[in-house]
Amino acid sequence: MEELDEEMIQFEKDHPKFSKGGGNSGNMKTLAIVLGVVAAALLITLIVMLVQKNALVKDLNIDKENLTNELIELQGDYEALSTNNQALSDSLDVEKEKVGQLIERLQKTEATNRAKIRQYEKELGTLRSIMKGYIHQIDSLNTLNTSLRREASAARKEAQESKQQYEDLRTTTDELSRIASAGAVVKGRGFNLVALNDSNKATDRSSRTRKLRACLSLIENSIAERGWRTVYIRVKGPDDILMTDDGGKIFTCNGEQMVFSESREVDYQGEEVEICIYFASSSGFEKGRYTVDFYTTETKLGSAEMILK
Repeated sequence: MEELDEEMIQFEKDHPKFSKGGGNSGNMKTLAIVLGVVAAALLITLIVMLVQKNALVKDLNIDKENLTNELIELQGDYEALSTNNQALSDSLDVEKEKVGQLIERLQKTEATNRAKIRQYEKELGTLRSIMKGYIHQIDSLNTLNTSLRREASAARKEAQESKQQYEDLRTTTDELSRIASAGAVVKGRGFNLVALNDSNKATDRSSRTRKLRACLSLIENSIAERGWRTVYIRVKGPDDILMTDDGGKIFTCNGEQMVFSESREVDYQGEEVEICIYFASSSGFEKGRYTVDFYTTETKLGSAEMILK
């Protein structure tokens, strides 16, 4: 107790305001100042938080707007893609619809919904990757079409050059003309062109056609030379371009070099013999009129045609 009394006395000496009658008033003023400082600090903190929140919401709205613009740009890129391939065109339409739906969903989503916005960003990346794949496919198809047109142009040029060579060499074909006039050239008849499906049955549908069958008969000729003969066919599609899967297939007929679609050898012994030649195209068969010309190295035997629906 004595020690406590001594401490109290010392405290009163060090803090005389607490030992006087006006001490309570001083304490209230100090408390009011402290409370005012705390309130001001809280107010400043609240203002800072509101400013930060508004800045964050503004940034989120900018992110949403940028994402929307990227989707609209992607939609335009999809619209710019076009191809004559029906299956590829249908797939493009599906992806275009996905982009449109994603734009609608984004517009209905609040910018503060970070989870949804991140999900839409991932979907945008996926749609971009898919579009790159379509661009590659379309470029490949265009390259193939360009290559085919060049080959067709080269074949026509080659045919023209061969025709000119034939004209130049006509004066040297007296012996061949003599053989033909003597009836020694083997001729044909019964020319026929049929489309076959996977079951090797005749069809008139282009979608079911897997190959063509060209048939003819080499007629009897007792004075013709016996032995192996090669019959060549030249197949032309609806665009009147020669169909061949190998640009190196060339034969000579009466001195004229020509590109052919397919060929077959037959052992001709002077008697009538039937022969069929099959042709399959790696690019498939379209609707339209198809023609086939039959040749040997001696002459053109004849032609046949058909129409695929």
